[in-house]
Amino acid sequence: MTRTVLAVCVRLEDMDAVLPPLTRLLRDLRSFPDAEDRFVLAILSDTPDGNAAAAEAAAVAHCAASFPGGAVRYRRRTENTGYKAGNLMEFLDAGAAEGEFVLVLDADSMMSAPAVRRLVLHMQAEPGLAILQPTIGGHGADTPFTRLFGFGQRHGTRVWATGQAWWQGPQGPYWGHNALIRIAPFRQHARLPLLPDGAAILSHDHVEAALLQAAGWAVRVLPEDAGSAERHPPDLQALFSRDLRWAAGNLQYRHLLRRRDLGALGRFQMLQAILHYALTPLWFALLPLAAVNAATGGGEETSRGALLALLACGAVALNLPKLAGFAEALLRPAGQGRWRLLAMMGQEVLLGLMVDAIAAFDRTRMLLRLAGGLGQGWEPQARAARGLRWAEAGRRFGPQMAAGLLLAALFASAGAFALLAALPALAGLLLAVPVAVLTARPDPVRPRRDDSLRQRPGRAATFDARPALRASHARAGEPPGPA
Repeated sequence: MTRTVLAVCVRLEDMDAVLPPLTRLLRDLRSFPDAEDRFVLAILSDTPDGNAAAAEAAAVAHCAASFPGGAVRYRRRTENTGYKAGNLMEFLDAGAAEGEFVLVLDADSMMSAPAVRRLVLHMQAEPGLAILQPTIGGHGADTPFTRLFGFGQRHGTRVWATGQAWWQGPQGPYWGHNALIRIAPFRQHARLPLLPDGAAILSHDHVEAALLQAAGWAVRVLPEDAGSAERHPPDLQALFSRDLRWAAGNLQYRHLLRRRDLGALGRFQMLQAILHYALTPLWFALLPLAAVNAATGGGEETSRGALLALLACGAVALNLPKLAGFAEALLRPAGQGRWRLLAMMGQEVLLGLMVDAIAAFDRTRMLLRLAGGLGQGWEPQARAARGLRWAEAGRRFGPQMAAGLLLAALFASAGAFALLAALPALAGLLLAVPVAVLTARPDPVRPRRDDSLRQRPGRAATFDARPALRASHARAGEPPGPA
């Protein structure tokens, strides 16, 4: 088996949380026959000088002491030039990887040894494959928000990624972590350009994939999250803080869409990433426009049945991948967990309905901040559950509640039907503060096991991605590789 480097990029992270899953993964990988020296771990740090850097180095040294020499490596830069992408590329340029593949992990990534070996075998079977990216589940469900958010993400992503793998084939997306990369083409073709103003690109993943695709290399998604996980945000505030970083990075893509050294489908994926945020103000504008229209009598001639049908169709369209994932799970043979599954689905749909409205308001405000030059940068994200105090949530989500009350008053002035029809969209705004507080409360007892890295019959993680992967190969006229 080819040597593979597990490369983990960190910056001001809690190493007591980062290192244990990496240690387990490395030990499990090296325990396979003929694989003892085929996997090494590299901690790539961008932590600035100071006590945090010293503690980080000591933690890595303690971890390395339990492995043979050279199995665990540590490299720290004093300046994070190019952010995470620059950190990884400098490491590969230095020749320290000494292998054919690199598995890129984030500080909160968690992968199983069988999942990593599966990626390596797929990569070895397809010499023209530069990046193989599985879908990513969640772990560490220690708040109601994390648990329900991860549940919806898992079911929706499986269906979405399967469709993407079917029609995009060897020009799929790359999400920047939990992915296996062939080092030689990545070093040669995936060097990020600077933006027109000389700034570094924040969201590197889509650009790297587009550069590789333009050079004739395949980038594929394996629509299966068994054995691949990340830690989801613990609360609404952490979710929107992450959203701000992602929006700042995605909106930079507008400067790259005309570049001919990027693949056409890769540029389309970047356009999708831009629109994910740029279209949100249009979504949110429907609420105040509808409220003013109702308050001024503009909807008196509208058929109530047609209006309700249109609202229902819109809600289904916005959540179609997730709802399809739920349907696929319910079509499995009935098991002991069927009622629990239905209960989780109901709770997730209710939470998602409320979060959609809060997110629309927050992202609209976020885009205004970014347009004013605020919120740039790439700071570490909150990962651990800490809870939200009512006063803190009031300061953060009070504007959402105020907007909800104003819109509710406008709808109410048009009559009870107008208010009731708008209530599903307004509920999240009206209840933003209690939703944020109640869903952020840490669970009194942490889960005894983490199903995100297990593959068991009847669970969402057992979704068989092999037909989709074979189909994506067949569309490209290539051999299917190992199953």
